[in-house]
Amino acid sequence: MAKAVLTISSKNYGAWALRGWLMARFAGLDFTEKVIPPDDPAMKAEMLLLAPSMLVPSLTHNGIKVWDTLAIGEYLHETKPKAGLLPVDVKARAHCRAVCGEMHSGFSALRGALPMNLKAHFPNFKVWSRAQADIDRVLAIWKECLAAYGGPFLFGRTPGLADAMYAPVVTRFLTYDVPLDKTSAAYCKRVMELPAMKEWVAAAKQEPDEIDELDAEF
Repeated sequence: MAKAVLTISSKNYGAWALRGWLMARFAGLDFTEKVIPPDDPAMKAEMLLLAPSMLVPSLTHNGIKVWDTLAIGEYLHETKPKAGLLPVDVKARAHCRAVCGEMHSGFSALRGALPMNLKAHFPNFKVWSRAQADIDRVLAIWKECLAAYGGPFLFGRTPGLADAMYAPVVTRFLTYDVPLDKTSAAYCKRVMELPAMKEWVAAAKQEPDEIDELDAEF
């Protein structure tokens, strides 16, 4: 059987690529990466949200191709149900899907004001009010989930779909020096210490220092 292939974009700038990649790692999927060069015109359109549809990341597995990050997560949950990407309890599972969906479709001000850039650091960064409202909402989600399910991750003891969806936000908060309460800061540290995150960040730091236009990425 052919190994699964996950097509991704830049590791330094690609928030959606990171989400899909973490989902596959958390699921324990054996896969190879196909990285589309960030200077490829089609990839640039994807990453600047100018493409008619977002086709990266995409996963090819057992003759099936699935794209859109949430669809990849749901597919992996179906094929690797014991991995715990989604909670077992129906109420918790519904809650998880809701907070993942909120990240998938919302927080546009946060995306615009604080683009993902793992190699950068902007101390004392000035956050405008609409982006701050998004930040406040993210922190409220984290604190609610950590309190309700006992941590150390959003829905329990192992990282899952929600942690993958919010991991790029963790990197943004660190890049832009966003002030965090103790609980949220500890959660960010926990995510960044995951072996998968360390591997991704190390690879991101090997990319070219500058990629035209992508500092304006969502």
